[in-house]
Order: sequence, then structure tokens, then C-alpha cells
Amino acid sequence: MDVKKGKMRAKKEASLFSNHSSSNGQVAQEMETAHDWEAYKNIDKDFFDDGTMTFFWRAHRLTALIMFSLVLVYVALWEGANNDSDYNAKRGIIAVILAFVLFGVTITPDGPFRRPHPAVWRLMLVLSIVYELCLVFLLFQTVDDARRLMRSLDDRLGRPLPEKDYGGNCLLYDTGRPNDPFHNFWDKIDVFVSVHFFGWWLKTLILRDWWLCMVISVMFEVIEYTLEHQLPNFSECWWDHWLMDVLVCNGLGILLGMMTLNYLSMKPYHWRGMWNIPSYRGKLTRILKQFTPYVWTDFDWRPTSSLKRWLSMLCIVVAFLLAELNTFTLKFVLWIPPSHFLCLSRLLFFLFWGAVSMREGFQFLDDPECTKLGTQACLVIAIIVTEILISLKFDWDTFTKPLPRHVSLFWIVGLAGLAIWTLWHFYLKRLINHTEQKLKVDYPPVDRSGDGPSSSSRPVPVAGSDPGVRLRTELTTTTKRA
Repeated sequence: MDVKKGKMRAKKEASLFSNHSSSNGQVAQEMETAHDWEAYKNIDKDFFDDGTMTFFWRAHRLTALIMFSLVLVYVALWEGANNDSDYNAKRGIIAVILAFVLFGVTITPDGPFRRPHPAVWRLMLVLSIVYELCLVFLLFQTVDDARRLMRSLDDRLGRPLPEKDYGGNCLLYDTGRPNDPFHNFWDKIDVFVSVHFFGWWLKTLILRDWWLCMVISVMFEVIEYTLEHQLPNFSECWWDHWLMDVLVCNGLGILLGMMTLNYLSMKPYHWRGMWNIPSYRGKLTRILKQFTPYVWTDFDWRPTSSLKRWLSMLCIVVAFLLAELNTFTLKFVLWIPPSHFLCLSRLLFFLFWGAVSMREGFQFLDDPECTKLGTQACLVIAIIVTEILISLKFDWDTFTKPLPRHVSLFWIVGLAGLAIWTLWHFYLKRLINHTEQKLKVDYPPVDRSGDGPSSSSRPVPVAGSDPGVRLRTELTTTTKRA
């Protein structure tokens, strides 16, 4: 279980293996294994797994089927009837969802994560399907019916929300109130400060890149500036945008996330079956370690290495920003308070869905044999698109208000600059470099110091190989004839 043993195992999984046949007594030729991208990415990690498979890891489809059938038998034959139609309808819908989740968890394939158990991530996948189905149903309702539906879930919903304006008086130090000169600052402090901090700590663990996190953090503040004429709670003071959010809450969360990433990348991952550990303290430690990663894969996005990666990274940034924006637009059109469990549950589930989606997206870009995007990533894209359509349908007038002139000019200049840089970096710059290298090969520089090769030893271009050389040759010949 030492470091060498873990590395040798990873290298063995990523290289060749000998397939010995015992049926005919002959040794088969060495065969190359299927490409194991994860083992190759983690080849330098201190990793070991003894391969113990207990009851906890085996499939239990038959057990789940028997338990599900027994519940249905009890409901059909022994449970008393209820004449309340609304109660029966709600109960039936809940039963349908639970049955779908049960069968989904038992039959869907495993995702890229193994801890604490693959069934947990299969559950997250199935719940994302259920959420997308609910969004599709909501899309076919009117805004009034959708709000009444929210009220059927919770009597406190379905009422207009008082929008809190974080702008107003933006004096950081108010000399007019000597008893409490920082009252504007304290008024802006609420529960969302901690949400920002811990949220960006977890987002950093999802994205696993400092630059990507900072770009998304800054760009969302720009979006708040852009849409503050549509959503009142986007109106904030300048120091609330850049000091409180970007530098303090988001910045410290990203910093803590990068420290956590460094720890997860360097720590050893040694896994033994719990029954192979002799002491009770070791068994308890093994149980707690079950909630830590099986092995940590570092993300090296390299966005400027190719046009495909660059465009993919732009799509990831846009999708991340839209998912964040939908949090505010949905609660605005459906009249759901920010502290309600529906909003908090959506944020929590999006962290799980986003973690799997980023892992699948990175493998799609980095693994040459991965030819399709993962299931969870496709579902997250579908969820984001459906949420945008719901917001546009339910409040078209608000979200189609024209942008202020200075905001429009800012985005035009920014997008034009992005397009020009993309064209320069991936086409014009490479074309210029290729042309310069070709000229150096065809016309190497002449060393006039006398130490290097003389001009007479320089290879002379063939007259027919280049139009310019051919033209000069013809002119020289014509001059000599004249």
C-alpha cells in the first residue's frame, strides 16, 4: 500500500497487460487494453485499492423490485379508501415520481463519480430528469396557473414579492450619521454573504481552475449591471459589486477552494475493505473517508490550445452564467422568496449536477476517444434552456426591455473584441507564423561575418518553384539577351 504500489497499479492500468490463456495451454500474445483515460490522468497520484466488493457495492435490482411490489400490494388491498380527490391526485403524482426515481436509480448506468456510492450520483441524474419534466409541464401553463401551482405546494407562495433594492444611498462612510457612519455597509450584510462565500468555494471545486472562476465571478457582476433596469435587486452600490462580492465573498471562497484543490490533488488515496481493517477506530475512519473522493482528477482546461477548446470554454462560461441568472429570473416570475426551500433546493441540486457535468465536459474535451457529451451535461443544458423559456414566456415585457445605450455599446465593443481576438489568435497569428517559418526555410539569412556559410553556398531557389523567382529569372535572361 505504499506510493510505489499505487503508481505501479495506475501505470499497469494505463499500459499493456498479458492475457494468459489456460484453455489450450498456450500463452496468448500481449494485447493492449482499452484506453483508460482516468487511469492515465491520475498516473502520478498516490492511489491504491484492494478491490474489496461487499454487499454495499452489489446491485440490488431484485430486492428493490420486491419491496416496490409489496408497497403496491399494501396500497391496493389493505389501505383504506379516501374520497378526497385532491389528496388522491397529489398522492398519486408523488407515487409516480417515487417509482420513477426508484427504477431510475436501479437501472441507469454509473456516472464518473464513485463516492460516497454510485447510486447517489444515479439518484442525482434521475432527479435532474424529474426536475426537467416539471419544468416542461410548467412551460405549458399560464403565469397565473403556474403561480397557483406554487401555492398548492406552499400556502406562502403565489403572492407578489417585495423586491429589495441594494442600491440607494451608496456612501460607504456616512458623515451625516456619526453614531453609525457604516450603516449602509451593515444594511447590505445578510445571509447571502455566507451563501456567496460557501457557494464559490464549492464552485471552485467544480470548475477546478482559478482563472475560470474569476472570469465567471466578474462577468456575473457585469450581468447585474446590465440587467438592473429589469430586476430591481440587481441594483447595487459599486463597492457592493466589486468589494463585497468579487473581492471578499467570491474571492475568499475561490481562494479557499484553490487551497482545497491543492490538498485533494496531493493527498494519498488508499482504499481497503472495512472488514480488512482490524481496529474499530480504523473502521470508523474508513466509514468517514467514504464521503471523500475516490481519486482526484485535476482539470487542465488549456482554453487557448485549440479553437475547439476555446469555443467550448466560452460555452461553459455562458452556461454557468445563465444557470446563475435563472435563479433570479425564476423566483421573480414565480414569486418565490429567495430563502424558500425551493430556491435553496435548486441551488443545492445544481451543485451536484454541475459537478458531474463539468467532469463529463472535461473528459469530452481531453479524452480523444470520448466522442459524445455525458448524459448529465446534456440534461443540465436542457434544464437551463427550459428555465430561460419559462422566464421569457411568463414575463416577456420585463425581459425584453431595451438595454440602455451605454450598456449596449459596452457589449457590442466587448463581443467585437472577443471575436477579433479569436480570429487573430487561431487564424491570422498562426498564418503569419507559418508564413515566416516557410520563408526561413526557403530563404535562410545570409551570414556576412565570414564565419558562417557564404552566400554562394546558400541553396538557390528553383526558377519554376516560385512566381517571384521565375519573374526575376526571365527579366535577367531578357537583359542579357538585349
